[in-house]
Amino acid sequence: MIFSFTILWQQFIDNTIHQYLWSWILDKQINFKIGFLIDPLTSIMLVLITTVGVLVMIYSDSYMSHDQGYVRFFAYLSLFTASMLGLVLSPNLIQIYIFWELVGMCSYLLIGFWFTRPSAANACQKAFITNRIGDFGLLLGILGFYWITGSFEFENLFKRFNELLINNEVNLYFANLCAFFLFLGPVAKSAQFPLHVWLPDAMEGPTPISALIHAATMVAAGIFLIARLFPIFQSLPYIMNIISWIGAITALLGATIALAQKDLKKGLAYSTMSQLGYMMLALGIGSYQAGLFHLITHAYSKALLFLGSGSVIHSMESIVGYSPNKCQNMAFMGGLRKFMPITGITFLIGTFSICGIPPFACFWSKDAIITDSWLYFSGLGWISWITAGLTAFYMFRIYFLTFEGYLRANLNKVSFISVSIWGDLQLNNKKLEFISKKLNTKFDKSFEIDEHNNKKQFLEKRKYLYPKESDNKMLFTLIILTLPTLFIGFLGAPFPQGQAEFDLLSQCLYPILKNSSEIISGNWSEFILNAINSLSIVILGIFIAFILYGPISFFPQNLEKNFEFLLQNNLNPFISFIYNWSYFRGYIDFYYDIVFIKGTRLLAQFFLFLDEWIIDGIVNGFGILISSGGESTKYLEGGRISSYLFGLILGIFLLLSSAMF
Repeated sequence: MIFSFTILWQQFIDNTIHQYLWSWILDKQINFKIGFLIDPLTSIMLVLITTVGVLVMIYSDSYMSHDQGYVRFFAYLSLFTASMLGLVLSPNLIQIYIFWELVGMCSYLLIGFWFTRPSAANACQKAFITNRIGDFGLLLGILGFYWITGSFEFENLFKRFNELLINNEVNLYFANLCAFFLFLGPVAKSAQFPLHVWLPDAMEGPTPISALIHAATMVAAGIFLIARLFPIFQSLPYIMNIISWIGAITALLGATIALAQKDLKKGLAYSTMSQLGYMMLALGIGSYQAGLFHLITHAYSKALLFLGSGSVIHSMESIVGYSPNKCQNMAFMGGLRKFMPITGITFLIGTFSICGIPPFACFWSKDAIITDSWLYFSGLGWISWITAGLTAFYMFRIYFLTFEGYLRANLNKVSFISVSIWGDLQLNNKKLEFISKKLNTKFDKSFEIDEHNNKKQFLEKRKYLYPKESDNKMLFTLIILTLPTLFIGFLGAPFPQGQAEFDLLSQCLYPILKNSSEIISGNWSEFILNAINSLSIVILGIFIAFILYGPISFFPQNLEKNFEFLLQNNLNPFISFIYNWSYFRGYIDFYYDIVFIKGTRLLAQFFLFLDEWIIDGIVNGFGILISSGGESTKYLEGGRISSYLFGLILGIFLLLSSAMF
């Protein structure tokens, strides 16, 4: 981390690019080298990865202290961070691909860290297989561009490809196809639609890994690769349009699915998916600086939120027992800010940032993306604007249900105590159950569910159980992460001169931006007008979340029953559709299961039938025919000469008769 800050400072001072290469494979036709490439993009990513990585390691020392796999966890964690560092330092496509696969392997190991749990084992396999689809496309794209340019090195690749385009010496259809294959790698790694399905299931891993994956390593790799290969994509407008629309669809889809999630970490996971869509949208419209800036601000804010959720989960385990279905379920939470004030305040700061409220970090970057989207195309502007409102709604929904209101883990019947028209839990085979916050109990009843026997064992206790604040190491990490969440956004704020080139981020990225067609922001007055546009929808989303999920109920009891009646009887199809769409993840996993999993099994059964009864049937049929022919022929050999003569005469007679007629 110290070295990374030194490199960043040197980049800020002189903006020089350093490249160190060593020959690895020497052949008559190819001279492949490995080494390091240090430029503005690398220096920024190095600081991001090392700062978040160090804080996650400090946090993990406390979080995983009682785990039997403590040493194995840190071995995986160190290899994971080293792989990401190798990825951002790579000077060519082959070295990037090597570390790209190492990052995927480490994510597989860490998501399935508790591999004895079937859900964790299935989740890591799902992540690995989904990423194989994108990685296969990435490999095809790398080979295609080597075929076009004859080089893996970035500088030679960009220069040669640009010359071929200018001289019309390259087939544009083939170049676009190769660029699309390259884009498939970031689609899977950064959880873009339609290869996003692995991201929420990745929450089966330990929470520190969720923070690292969603902040600085796994998902950041895809955005980094688009930024690294930006000169190639920028010269192909068709691919840029695909990137922008995939990002917009992902941003909106992730925001809509996050609306009704009951698992704390999965809600944050879909938030990550939505924010990654923002970054991809920015890169697709040519807003390189805004996309990279949002990657930085989002990384610190989301690391703060995930580590805060880990603090909550760690505390809830002492109340509801160690079960992800309970200790991560917001139905058992509520009012935690009273018991965990530091965690609650830091989580609220991260929520403010993700929602884009000034002056927190993500406000500066998200506002730039929304503004550039409006200027590029109104359709993309509308999508980014609406997604900002949805983000504010679901993030404050998560905060209110977790930290405000009443602690629901100590109630006789645990239900989602809210007056939400969306509904959240099933209780007694009902989709929705509205329970007053004024429920009172004389003693605590908590229950454990035996996963093997599916029996409920009720344990009555004489005193209430309450959560408590995490230890100093975990709180230290949360407090430190609030600093960049609060202040790092000012790096991209325009100085009083009023032009975007004068902010610190632009100065560091100047070698890249000078050849970019990025839209330049205007003066402060124009910036404030654009900010009012995005803040209006954000405030509306927060207001609706406060009304429906806030600590103060604005709805009387009879209105709650009316909402329940409407949803259960499908009298309001729009509300029912929104709830079901969000709760069932947009039905995408359902259709993937039908098309790919069940479809693959049916195809396998068809080929099994074809192999057993057609291919093997023909071969075995000839064998049976020959065997039965020999078996029947042996009965013609009786050993009597008179029988042979009779058969011979009869045969001759038949032949002569046929010849006569």
